[in-house]
Amino acid sequence: MNKAVFLDRDGVVNVEKNYVYKIEDFEFMPGIFDLCKKYQQEGYLLFIITNQAGIARGYYTEEQFHVLTDWMTKQFKSQGILIKKVYFCPHHPDFTGECECRKPNPGMILRAVEEFDIDLAESILIGDKESDIEAGKRAGIRTSIKSFY
Repeated sequence: MNKAVFLDRDGVVNVEKNYVYKIEDFEFMPGIFDLCKKYQQEGYLLFIITNQAGIARGYYTEEQFHVLTDWMTKQFKSQGILIKKVYFCPHHPDFTGECECRKPNPGMILRAVEEFDIDLAESILIGDKESDIEAGKRAGIRTSIKSFY
């Protein structure tokens, strides 16, 4: 089985701004590349899990999200870091109803477990909101880190 680090995007990978979907608005958090390199060198697979309610709200499209995501993962790759996969939830309960993927629900984490044979007991979640930490707990991740930038 594989061990993994699950990173929230907005507020952990990049500076939290309202509904970031344009490359020119995306600003990496200080130290994120070093943090990811450290975990990658320790044998962790790296995943990003992100709620993207801006899609449900009509602020941007899934295509616009994917353009930014492709650019972001290429920036990691240029630093020698492989983001194994980015999972996203395009839903919001007020617009699309309840779903299993929107944090604090563990759906995105559980999909990674199925797709990549992840051992959650050996994995880590890094988030900046209680909903991130709660998703990790609900999935069975023992180690969660709440970042305070």
